[in-house]
Amino acid sequence: MFRALSLSLAAGAALRIAGENGRGKTSLLRILCGLLAPTAGEVRWQGEPIGALREDYSRQLVYVGHAPAVKDELTAAENLSIACRLAGNARDPGEISAALRTLAVPETVLVKTLSQGQRRRAALARLWLSRAIPLWLLDEPLAALDAQAARLVEELVAGHAAQGGCVIYTTHQEARLEGRVLSLDA
Repeated sequence: MFRALSLSLAAGAALRIAGENGRGKTSLLRILCGLLAPTAGEVRWQGEPIGALREDYSRQLVYVGHAPAVKDELTAAENLSIACRLAGNARDPGEISAALRTLAVPETVLVKTLSQGQRRRAALARLWLSRAIPLWLLDEPLAALDAQAARLVEELVAGHAAQGGCVIYTTHQEARLEGRVLSLDA
């Protein structure tokens, strides 16, 4: 795990959390999004503890975990629509379709019939619909993606940072994203 960790990000920043397996990258992302409580210290958003902000903080972030988090018995469009509504970012069917087309995901077939890469792209389509949400927390966003899909996700992330958003991500793949690196191996 990690100790005595202190970091801050300005608008438009990207931070890659690096480290070997088991070093706490996923745990750190889960702490940053409020799914885990830190054993000491606190996470702040715009100067306020996230525990005090609760839903206000949750509406300011998109968290995409390392697993696709899609339901097998639903279509990609149904999964994306539900995920957006649960996050307080409901979208109309046209926007859902556009996001899935952008990431080359079949809209109307059951997710259980999709490849791992397509399932991952279905989950990452939330990013296309969340460009106005300031904080993206992404755990292994490039996992299971082919080179073309990885480039598209990298472009979404770079575009989000260029528009003033913050991105914190982990990856074991070669990423062409600029930004700071925080190593948990030290």
